[in-house]
Amino acid sequence: MDTQNKDEIKDYKEAYEKERAKAAFLLERVASLEDQVDDLQFKLDRIHNNGLWKVSKPAREVYHFVRRQADRIRNQGDARGVIKKVQYKIREKQAVKGYGTASFPDKEERARQEKESAAFQNRVLFSILVPLYNTPEEYLRDMLDSVLNQTYDNWQLCLADGSDDAHAYVGKVVAEYRSRSENLAKRIAYKKLDKNGGISYNTNQCLELAKGEYIAPFDHDDYLHPSVLYEYAKVINEQGADYLYCDETTFRESNLNHFVTIHFKPDYAIDNLRANNYICHLSCFDRKLLEGEELYRSEFDGSQDHDMILRLTDKARKIVHVPKLLYYWRSHAGSTAGNIAAKTYAIDAAKGAVADHLRRHGFANFKITSTRAFETIFKITYEIQGDPLVSIVIANRDHAQDLKRCLTSIFEKSTYENYEIIIVENGSTEEETKRYYKEVTSGPYKDRVSVVEYKYAEGEAFNYSRINNFGVSKARGEYILLLNNDTEVISLNWIEELLMYAQRDDVACVGGKLYYPDKTIQHAGIVIGLGAHRTAGHVHYRQRRENLGYMGRLCYAQNMSAVTGACLMVKKRIYDELGGLDETFEVSLNDVDFCLRCRQKNYLNVFTPFAELYHYESLSRGSDVEDPHSENAKRYDREAEHFRTRWKEVIERGDPYYNPNFTLDRSDFSLKVQD
Repeated sequence: MDTQNKDEIKDYKEAYEKERAKAAFLLERVASLEDQVDDLQFKLDRIHNNGLWKVSKPAREVYHFVRRQADRIRNQGDARGVIKKVQYKIREKQAVKGYGTASFPDKEERARQEKESAAFQNRVLFSILVPLYNTPEEYLRDMLDSVLNQTYDNWQLCLADGSDDAHAYVGKVVAEYRSRSENLAKRIAYKKLDKNGGISYNTNQCLELAKGEYIAPFDHDDYLHPSVLYEYAKVINEQGADYLYCDETTFRESNLNHFVTIHFKPDYAIDNLRANNYICHLSCFDRKLLEGEELYRSEFDGSQDHDMILRLTDKARKIVHVPKLLYYWRSHAGSTAGNIAAKTYAIDAAKGAVADHLRRHGFANFKITSTRAFETIFKITYEIQGDPLVSIVIANRDHAQDLKRCLTSIFEKSTYENYEIIIVENGSTEEETKRYYKEVTSGPYKDRVSVVEYKYAEGEAFNYSRINNFGVSKARGEYILLLNNDTEVISLNWIEELLMYAQRDDVACVGGKLYYPDKTIQHAGIVIGLGAHRTAGHVHYRQRRENLGYMGRLCYAQNMSAVTGACLMVKKRIYDELGGLDETFEVSLNDVDFCLRCRQKNYLNVFTPFAELYHYESLSRGSDVEDPHSENAKRYDREAEHFRTRWKEVIERGDPYYNPNFTLDRSDFSLKVQD
């Protein structure tokens, strides 16, 4: 072949690849828009078909009339003032029992904490860094009082004041506190800055005053729980923690019980942290972690905490989450807690901080985009490495129509092309099923689909784990994708969304977001110990598809203890290394058990909401626990007991990606009922 022909072929191939990429992009856009239209129409129909909507027409008309009148007098503030007072009184009465000021130590508990902490072997000195800038006097005094009120007394408060001349009272208030005693004069270090250099510069100036072994940055308008330093010192002594954080709440109206949000956090989870700064307040860390590092970098002002946390947790040996509400973040006009739009530069800074972190970890050609939950909650799109073969393994017994719907959705919607489908036939008797096998293995996708038959031994019972293991043994792919036959693909790039995580060296299992046909959630990650059997349960179960989830958790990829085997991708190497699904779990909990065994090997498991499918659950084999006297229910009870025995210590410790403040009786992140 001459050079000219080779060049022409090369040009044609390049043009083809470009057009194929464009087509894939357009298909994704069309699917996304169709999805949005579908969701909006569903919402509209639900409203219009609701009897209450029809009978409430007169009330709506009155409401809109009142709103119009209220708008006319809004400038006078009368209507809004009355409404705000009513809202305030209602919320004040609704303070969550067991949290807020109700959790502050009384005189007896304070004495106990003071006595215990005085005897700590390591009486660590905490340096609390607070950059001051035109701080309202009320907020300033609240902040100072919250430090002075700590039950652990070995602390230093480092204040760098960048306030302008119009706010000279800031320095005077600090001087007043320092003058109260010789002890406070030594423990409250104050520096008046020549200029306001921004949050990073000012905080770094605080650090120059610090003498402590542990550093804790603290915002000038926020509030500390009286026990936070005691709890941190205790964890440092007991566990050798070198990075600590706690749960937090935002509050309004200078009332610590006027909660706006309560953020009960998971333990350290790198994928959560990359997607959003869930650690946030109150970060506290061993000063040694700063060796060779800046505290805050001015190029990330607005998201300097996220940048700092990503850098220091990378270096930390022992990251400990104290699952108690110990930080109170004041929400007011101009604060990030109140409105991220007040600090729009923070969005770009956060993306920059995450990008810098990802590059340090060797990632390239990634994309970071804001999600529908919040501007600083991100979707990270990782580059797919190479073009690996993905083996989709589907166990099937009859239910030809379900299987056809599943396969058709894969053929028609998948933008990833290098896959094979292995149907594991296990006991079908219907002619329709056999006809479909012939059809799908002789049609246009014949090169992608194979049917392998699992032959039962005499008297052998159905064993889902064994059947899937058999199917995987026939797979040629570098990646295994276990898929139920009663699923239907929604996301065009569903395979890519799973693969971008499964290809990482630190990740084992990756699961997608599954819906029932009515668009309520069937699977969005699994929590250990959740549910009546105290084995494992699906969080956000039966929530609407459009729901953002607790603190936006339905909108970003995150680490979970387990994901469902109804749609689970994993490297074949890892599957083989662990011996596949444990066949002693015949039908249920084999996927959770597999994920926990992966976790034992120090792999992460990831749930991504960007690989979406419908799951017509239990169509193939019926519900496990629908009838408590059925054989299925009895078998599930046996497997549940087997699971509880094997993973007893894990269940007792609690799921690290949940939070002990949440009840295990519900899947909606409800709080435990306080006694």
